Amino acid sequence: MQHLIIRGDPGIRRDAVIEYEGEELVCFGINVQGGWHGPDEPQLWCTVGTEDEREAYDKREYVPHWLDVDSVDAADVEVLSEKGELAV
Repeated sequence: MQHLIIRGDPGIRRDAVIEYEGEELVCFGINVQGGWHGPDEPQLWCTVGTEDEREAYDKREYVPHWLDVDSVDAADVEVLSEKGELAV
């Protein structure tokens, strides 16, 4: 599990499936930054991991401050599924 800061908006929402550095990751949670006073383009601060890590995320069995952080442009992320089945 890690934090992924995406510069720009690739059109993903919670439970989206993306491919980053050759690995298929699920976006467990997304916070949008930069709506009012931020940079010119929005930033998505995502908590991502494999499907095997979902239970640890749901039960909060991790320390958010200790997760690795990567920053990437929206063009460098391949979107496999834009959102989960129940997202509106």
